[in-house]
Amino acid sequence: MPNAEPTASPPDAGAKTAAAVRRFGRFELRALLNKSTRSMLWLVLDTRSQQEMLICMPRLAPNSPEALAHWLKTANAGARIQHPNLAHVVEVGQVEHWPFIAYDRALGETLDERLARQNAPLPLDVAAWTCQYLEGLAFAHEAGHAHRDVQASTMLIDSLGHVRVLGLEVAQEVFPATVDFNTVTRRAVREAAQDDVLCVGLLMHRMLTARPVLDESDLLLVMQRMQPQGHELLRLGWETPHPIAEPLRAIVNRATDRQTGHRYHLARSFWRALEGWRSAANDQGGAIAQLMDKLQRVGHLPIASLRLQRIAQSSSMEGQHASELSGLVLQDMALSLEMLRRVNNALKQQGIAAGGGAILNMQRAIAMLGLNGVQQAARALKPWPGPLSETNAETLRSLMKRVQRAGQVAQALRPAGYDAEVVYLITVMQNLGRLLLQYHFPDDAQQIRQLMRPSEPTADNPKPVGMSEQSAAYAVLGCDLEALGTAVARYWSLGDELLYMMRRQSMEAPVRGGGSDAELLRLTCSLANEIVDALALPEEKRQAGVETATRRYARALGLGLREVYEALNPAAAVTAPATAHAEYPDHADHGAPVAARPQASPLRSRLRDKTESEDPVAQPPVEPSG
Repeated sequence: MPNAEPTASPPDAGAKTAAAVRRFGRFELRALLNKSTRSMLWLVLDTRSQQEMLICMPRLAPNSPEALAHWLKTANAGARIQHPNLAHVVEVGQVEHWPFIAYDRALGETLDERLARQNAPLPLDVAAWTCQYLEGLAFAHEAGHAHRDVQASTMLIDSLGHVRVLGLEVAQEVFPATVDFNTVTRRAVREAAQDDVLCVGLLMHRMLTARPVLDESDLLLVMQRMQPQGHELLRLGWETPHPIAEPLRAIVNRATDRQTGHRYHLARSFWRALEGWRSAANDQGGAIAQLMDKLQRVGHLPIASLRLQRIAQSSSMEGQHASELSGLVLQDMALSLEMLRRVNNALKQQGIAAGGGAILNMQRAIAMLGLNGVQQAARALKPWPGPLSETNAETLRSLMKRVQRAGQVAQALRPAGYDAEVVYLITVMQNLGRLLLQYHFPDDAQQIRQLMRPSEPTADNPKPVGMSEQSAAYAVLGCDLEALGTAVARYWSLGDELLYMMRRQSMEAPVRGGGSDAELLRLTCSLANEIVDALALPEEKRQAGVETATRRYARALGLGLREVYEALNPAAAVTAPATAHAEYPDHADHGAPVAARPQASPLRSRLRDKTESEDPVAQPPVEPSG
């Protein structure tokens, strides 16, 4: 600097005399608010306007006139970006060979200053501030700029809680004087943007724990100590000033995960998960509100069989017995759900829904709505595959087959005397959130599957483990999949009893038998879903997965491996008793029809044969109620 060390370094708190650091050009230096390895932030007085300003400058001056010109050009381009969450730039300038960016002090105090007054903000406040910061950062990233030095001092918070990003494009990369700056900068921005997002996660960790991360104030130094660059593993502890909700904990832990593939790569993705949790916590929307909007516009699921849709709208169904009609409806998951929605909504409008609970028997629903009701329901559905691409439609079809397979297994395992259609539909409803996610948010569904997949083993992590489905959903959506399905079921007026039975048994909680019918059916359907999930495991883990699930439920449901293998291989069970070493169906054959139990094999109509033989998309029938 002109008055200090003009050829070596900018003003520094370690200068020997006060006089040597009092001025920077026309600015009077008041206080050094932050110093990192890449930048510094000063509180100054502009002697020309007599206003307090904030000045950001790089820690190292550009190493050539060309580098200085490139710095000023990039900083001016960043200053032209206008967004409510980006701090407005007053001036981009230089004093001798030191460039700087000046901001109005009236924009607010830095996060460091706020934490000095309020060391442990509430988690909701932390989420609100971070969401605003991420919005500004995402806008800058999408405009082709990066921050490169996200620190607590770069978050400005005003008295109303409005947040702005400070210091965009101050800490630019230092390259040799001979390089082509345009080429290297474009490549560096993409990499720097991911580091920005990681540092925002570290910033959240700092606010929620009320202490510096790894006892370092400079987040760039923390990042270098984390895996895979370093050896530190960073996760939120349980001893925090305020309780942290499980979804928020999953979001922050994903942001700082040791596996780079599990982290947020885009500020927009990080913002979406965090905003989803905030909205859900405040009952203001989030992923659930987006889902409700999509339900209004495109429906819950597309009808999977076009021929079934045409038959349902024609006179071919006239004269069919109710059991035959219910079998046709249950062939298609979307039509089944639409019938449930319509019949239970009709009961609610009549004011009689609360007494007897939800209608879950398709024959009864058809009897109440009539043939016209079936035809209206079919006409209301979008044809397959709706707005999905071919790849996403195939994934949804595969998921539907897995859910149907679970329903058939649940039917085979149900206690004597319980309606097969009811058991099947409860099993489907336990998967409603997964089905809706795959149809309406296929990209998010793919991201959740990727987070659940273990990464490649490394020396530091020889046995990597993927996230649980719940944690992955929290990290992507801000809520779990069960919350999506429950919200829709409540919107459809399906009753509190079904809302309870829709809850799959937690994988972490022990299974205890209950005396109520609802609990017995819930556990039976949960077991069927766990068994089918086990069939999706690699072949060497498949048998152990089935046996583990069976042992969990054996005491509560009075079932053993024999009954489970008979449910998985009903045709083989007719001719030979099942053994503990019976073969399972291959994972690729999850959607294959399961033969009906011998004592309840239905008579097949010509209409049913027609829909199954002519339409490859149609679902195989389920066992009708006895």
